[in-house]
Amino acid sequence: MPQILGVKIDSVIKTEARQQAEIFLLGNGQKKIFTPNPEMLVLAQKDAEFKNILNSGDLNLCDGFGIQLVSGFKIKRLTGVDFVLDLCGLAEVLGKSVFLLGTGDDEVLNQAVEKLHAQFPQLKIVGTDVGPEITLSFPRKRESSGHTRTLDPRFHGDDSVADGWVIDDTTNQTVINIINQTKPDIIFVAFGQVKQEKWINEFLPKLPSVKIAMGVGGSLDYISGHVSRAPLFFRQIGLEWVYRLAREPKRFGRIFNATVKFLYFYVRKSIKA
Repeated sequence: MPQILGVKIDSVIKTEARQQAEIFLLGNGQKKIFTPNPEMLVLAQKDAEFKNILNSGDLNLCDGFGIQLVSGFKIKRLTGVDFVLDLCGLAEVLGKSVFLLGTGDDEVLNQAVEKLHAQFPQLKIVGTDVGPEITLSFPRKRESSGHTRTLDPRFHGDDSVADGWVIDDTTNQTVINIINQTKPDIIFVAFGQVKQEKWINEFLPKLPSVKIAMGVGGSLDYISGHVSRAPLFFRQIGLEWVYRLAREPKRFGRIFNATVKFLYFYVRKSIKA
C-alpha cells in the first residue's frame, strides 16, 4: 500500500471504495474510514499519536490534490464529501442507518438531513448531535522577551503539535448514550481534523452497533449548503485551495501548511531516502 510521509493511503477509485464499504457493512467488526489530506500529513509529522491513528484506518482515502501529485498520480483522489454521499447511497440500498455527529451547529445538521433525504429518500438517518466540545491543547513556547505564546499548527505548522485534548466528559457520555439508543450502522463524525480521528479511535469501541465510523471534516457544511464547494473546474485541476483562499483569506495558515509546508516535508523526506 502506498505511503506518503509515513501515512498509508489506499489507491482506490470510487467503485472500489464503495465495494470495500459494502464489505465493511455486511461483515463483522468495526471499521474506520479516514480521508487524509496534505495538511493532516503535515500535522502527523510531529504528532506520533495522530500518525498512528491515521495508519490504523481500515480505508484511507486521498482527499487532496497534493497527495495525488507527489504520488505521480498513482494514488486516486476521492474527496471526503463525495464519499459521504456514496456511503449514504450505499446505506439506502442496503437498508443501513446513519448518524450525523458534529459541526457544532444544529442548523447545519438539520439542513444536511434535508439535503440527504432529498437525494436519498429512503435513507435512514436515525439521529444527529452537535457533539461534545473538544479543545486541543498546545504547548507554550517561551520567547527571548520572556513572554510565552501558544503554538497552534494552523499558524506554526511543524513547530506545533497538540499535546493533549480536553473534552466535556458529561456531554460526551450523553452523546454516546444517544448513539447507542439509535443504533446506527454508520456514523459520520465532523469535529474537524485531528479531533475527529482521535475521537473515533477512542470511542468507537463504545458504540457496538456502528460498523463504519468516518471522519468527514467539513463535508456536512458542504452537503448542507452552508459552505459552497469550489466550481467543478477548480476541483478537477486540483486548485480548490485557490478558490477557498479567495473566499476565506483567514484560511491562509492552513492552506500554507497544505501546500508549501507539505511539499517541503515531502522533498526533505525524499532527499533523505
